[in-house]
Amino acid sequence: MSPTFASLAVRNYRIFASGSVVSNVGTWMGRVGQDWLVLTQLTDHSASALGIVTGLQFLPFLLMAPVTGMIADRFSKRHILMTTQSFLGLSALALAALTLTGHVELWHVYLIALLQGVATAVDNPARQSFVSEMVSKDRLANAVALNSASFNAGRLVGPGLAGLVIAALGTGWALLVNGLSFGFVLASLLAMRVRDLTPAPRARGERQIRQGLAYVRSRPDVLLVLALVFVLGTFGMNFQITTALMATQEFHEGPTEYGMLGSIMAIGSLAGALLAARRKTPRLRCCSSRWPASPSRRLSARWRPPTRCSRSPWSPSASPRSPP
Repeated sequence: MSPTFASLAVRNYRIFASGSVVSNVGTWMGRVGQDWLVLTQLTDHSASALGIVTGLQFLPFLLMAPVTGMIADRFSKRHILMTTQSFLGLSALALAALTLTGHVELWHVYLIALLQGVATAVDNPARQSFVSEMVSKDRLANAVALNSASFNAGRLVGPGLAGLVIAALGTGWALLVNGLSFGFVLASLLAMRVRDLTPAPRARGERQIRQGLAYVRSRPDVLLVLALVFVLGTFGMNFQITTALMATQEFHEGPTEYGMLGSIMAIGSLAGALLAARRKTPRLRCCSSRWPASPSRRLSARWRPPTRCSRSPWSPSASPRSPP
């Protein structure tokens, strides 16, 4: 087997990865369907409403991250995932039912977005750390990279497929597919051989969060990674809002074109994840070297005054077009 896919030789991880890739496709279909629902059916292309929905989805991450990490340390990660995936699937089906029956209102979307944000904030630490229970330490970096590849494969296929479904059948059907896709993750969790898992010792005590913060402060490499994630997450990950508004207001296109726009953005991310999967160990230099190519770096370069010696390709005088 190719080194890129070495972790797929492990039965439990192979089953989990198969369910996850289907669910990731459904998740991205749900995101496109939700944005299209808010922009074209519940509002008159309101950027504020779309921003509120996106904010409600991610606000729980900011507020609950230390607590949800502690939950993942204290309880069975497999059981946590079964609970969160069940809730996410049921909430997605509820939004699909409201949309298909014509009873959906904007506050419904707000409420479901917030509830899904809370569930995802609990789900993510358990999902990411669950990988270490399925594969050995020498395959851990590969498995983590393949998880990223699965996410970006869903991001590549899901938006385009959602656009086609919305154009042919309607927004509610794309949301319905998202709800049903969570069943694949649940099936993969149930199909695992529990005896082959190697769970870490359950953490106990009341000072877990304080100990975690102290550990982060003692590791400059971890602090650098967190700083990069903060900058990229703050300035470079707003495409969910900007691409929706560009497709509908700037280019005046329909759901098919909007979906394709989202899919095209995933090509580079998927390629990078597969390249990372070939490395046996992650390197900090690779993280820092990607900064010049990041969207936030290009944004800062766009507004940097040009000099006589060098001109930024994204400076206002270099080109009237916005950076991709």
